Amino acid sequence: VQLQASGGGSVQAGGSLRLSCVASAIFSQYHMGWFRQAPGKEREFLGAITWREGNTDYEDSVRGRFTISRDNTENTMYLQMNSLQPEDTAVYYCAARASSRRTPISRLRSHYDFWGRGTQVTVSS
Repeated sequence: VQLQASGGGSVQAGGSLRLSCVASAIFSQYHMGWFRQAPGKEREFLGAITWREGNTDYEDSVRGRFTISRDNTENTMYLQMNSLQPEDTAVYYCAARASSRRTPISRLRSHYDFWGRGTQVTVSS
């Protein structure tokens, strides 16, 4: 599975962006996640969504501001980001984890099997 993230750009603080992650193959049985990496920092978990029920999990710093959704018919996952702040500046990555019904959502990078190249988000004050 190849993943391509897009939709990044430059916005002012308080603005919004919607990122998309398109998979090259049918991804309906993959849990999907979003991560980001700021300069000089480790890649961090933002949120994830299960393949079947669409259950979500979010990291505390983005809960209530970011929303993950997916369209399995279009092999696409989205990350709606509102109230962006300069500390949200980073390269954003999407990832996929092969999953079954019993596979829980994971926040660990090592649990994800496929990664996209990332898209840059820059938030100015």
